[in-house]
Amino acid sequence: QAQLVESGGGLVQPGGSLTLSCVASGLTFSPYFMAWFRQTPEREREFEFVARVRWSDGTTFYADSVKGRFTISRDSSKRTLYLQMNSLKPEDTAVYYCAATPFGYSANVDRLGDFAAWGQGIQVTVSS
Repeated sequence: QAQLVESGGGLVQPGGSLTLSCVASGLTFSPYFMAWFRQTPEREREFEFVARVRWSDGTTFYADSVKGRFTISRDSSKRTLYLQMNSLKPEDTAVYYCAATPFGYSANVDRLGDFAAWGQGIQVTVSS
């Protein structure tokens, strides 16, 4: 059973909106942080940090490139992570991954490798 399953991706026009979901029902640990990363076509070997949330109190942190346009949130009762994306730009085109990590797994939470689990990824394409 997959630990994290993303959904909600697709094709959207520039300026449009999209909401990604990540169900963590298969997670084998209690998340301390959950986050979104993305992999763009131009940088296939890099996983760019997008946003993260501290599961216990909802404290959020965003990359400068998405600040003011994207909103990360979680529903603890549904064990689901969300990413509301507004004012989308062509450069937001990427495969988006959600990730989760328990308390104490890593001293940092800036890279995908700092997280204990991540999903299979979902494509978001912003194009007219």
